[in-house]
Amino acid sequence: MKQTAPWSRMRYKTNKGMKQLYKLLILFTMALTTLACRNNNTDLQAEIAIPVSVEDVTVGPIEKFINTTGTVYPLQEVEIKSEISGDYTLRKNPRSGRNYTLGDLVRKGEVLITIEDAEYRNNIKLEAQKLNLEISKQTLEKQRSLYEKGGVSQLDLKNAEIEAVNAEYAYQSALIQLSRMRVEAPFEGSVVDILHNAGGARLEPGVSLLKIMNFQKLYLDVNFPEKNLSVIEEGLPVRITHYTLPDDTIFGKISAISPSIDPDTRTFKCNLVLDNPDLKFRPGMFVKADLVIARKDSAIVVPKDIILSKQRGKTVYIVERGAARERVIETGLENPYEVEVVKGLTVNDRLVVKGFETLTDQSRVTIVK
Repeated sequence: MKQTAPWSRMRYKTNKGMKQLYKLLILFTMALTTLACRNNNTDLQAEIAIPVSVEDVTVGPIEKFINTTGTVYPLQEVEIKSEISGDYTLRKNPRSGRNYTLGDLVRKGEVLITIEDAEYRNNIKLEAQKLNLEISKQTLEKQRSLYEKGGVSQLDLKNAEIEAVNAEYAYQSALIQLSRMRVEAPFEGSVVDILHNAGGARLEPGVSLLKIMNFQKLYLDVNFPEKNLSVIEEGLPVRITHYTLPDDTIFGKISAISPSIDPDTRTFKCNLVLDNPDLKFRPGMFVKADLVIARKDSAIVVPKDIILSKQRGKTVYIVERGAARERVIETGLENPYEVEVVKGLTVNDRLVVKGFETLTDQSRVTIVK
């Protein structure tokens, strides 16, 4: 029998070992490749998943309104000036026990200031005018009684009536002159300006004494573009806000509308009357007015700034099964902040409200707060 040489057997074993080693290298390389592919896929998915914030679509109210701005003024305002010369005295406020001052609330008929002048008072002759009136009335009654009995003529009676009327006029005139020595509040309001002067200081006629405003009601004159003339009418509600009072709103309505258009600005003027029961809004404030021209109490409403204008139309994104879905919508009422969606969304859709700018249809997303 032919025998294999030793060196031949050694070569056979060596070749067999090399083949096994080669197979192990191939398996190891495949394992590394598979692991690298998995890592690459994971990284790719992480890059593709776009973070977004979502809100559930719900039903709520929406208003269509027109924005405008303007300065509010009190519905009642008066500046009182001295009508006579005399010694000026500021009276005490019975509620505070001190002299009337800025910001004090006053009631109609309260005496706020007195101006005293002895010569002026004497010249009025109030008591004499009062006595003359009483005598004239008594004389008239006596003449009427005599006339009924035929004791005097009709001319005598008429003369007595004239005397009584003249005496009444003279007495009322004296009262008016006397009232000029007292400054009374003509209506309920707040003192917004007042002359502070030492007691007994001499004043001349025409000096500004004080200003009173009642701003429980305010008015606002605004201009609207000509295109809104057909939708604005008297009685429409108005909402008033001010940047320093973000949590407070007052309400009013359109009280008058000008029928003419300004040829220079192409606008028309409206008067607004506002209720200000808590006096939080002050005369002179520059406010924002929202004129409500339409309202729905139950509608699908979305933020206006999430709507994208594309070739297909107005578009928003919702999230379904971890991916963005493009929805073309039709809209109804809108205002500067919100839009009514009449077609394209349903209640409980998960609407993308942040991160929508870079989305496309079928984009993978991850939801964040």
